[in-house]
Amino acid sequence: MQAAVVNVPGQAPKFQAFPDPEPTDGETVVQVRAVGLHPVVKAIASGAHYSSAASGPAIPGIDGVGTLKDGSRVYFGFVRKPWGTIAERAAAGKLIPLPDGLDDVTAAAIANPGMSAWLTLKDRAELTHGEAVLIMGATGVAGQLAIQVARHLGAKRVIAAGRNVDALAKADVDGIIALNQTEEAIREALIEEAVAGIDVVVDYLWGRPTELVLEALAKGFRPEGSRKTRLVEVGESAGKTIALPGAVLRSIDLTLMGSGFGAVPLDGVLAAIPALFDLAAKKTLTIGVEPVAVADVEQAWNRVEKGRRIVFEL
Repeated sequence: MQAAVVNVPGQAPKFQAFPDPEPTDGETVVQVRAVGLHPVVKAIASGAHYSSAASGPAIPGIDGVGTLKDGSRVYFGFVRKPWGTIAERAAAGKLIPLPDGLDDVTAAAIANPGMSAWLTLKDRAELTHGEAVLIMGATGVAGQLAIQVARHLGAKRVIAAGRNVDALAKADVDGIIALNQTEEAIREALIEEAVAGIDVVVDYLWGRPTELVLEALAKGFRPEGSRKTRLVEVGESAGKTIALPGAVLRSIDLTLMGSGFGAVPLDGVLAAIPALFDLAAKKTLTIGVEPVAVADVEQAWNRVEKGRRIVFEL
């Protein structure tokens, strides 16, 4: 079969021949139709992700949309290495039927970032109706979906922080913090929101922006009554580490947690996907997509994502 193949970790894959998958018990062969190019896919292929395999030719991709022998459409995942999902065929360990109102490309694009936003806010942060949410990195695909999920779950106030202010201005948010201004201006804007009250922080950035958020929460402390804040780390596009002074923790009623495959039980992940697809089919959740022919994988691999998820079509 033809597939995208990473021959050297860190280099873009090439579209070339690769042996067909060899299904074992519990696996089903899927004829692949669409696969999303998620950031985690690139991280795994580069060898930088904690789940990366040993070096050697391998097919990237963690999930996708395809058809079974009977023609039914499914979302699929859990493909054994060295096979991945950006290929003509895949042997999948998990299959989830797709609703009729959801097209292949949208389903392939929204599953990973949408599931992340949904699990982060609903299961990890346990967002309740009427709470205030700050989304750090709101201009990315996942950040845009987090805005929509927060609204769907009843957030009273949604604050979006990001560099693309024009994109944020079009979103359903109550406040915008531009991250392309001076650090002092960012600090002041964050402190203003902290004083007003922040219940949940969804953090796709980490690094220095997160340090400023924690500093702002500490400065927003009021002795007449503390406010419980849950900060959920989802990504690290601005830095892999933070400095966390003890004084900051003593000044905040803070719960700090992560959201990812290591933090959410597999059953919870799988249970969330059908609900996510139903919301997408009803257009309650929407996502920008950029369809690309899989034969052009090498040229598209390192393209910078600008609010639209690249989806390879087969």
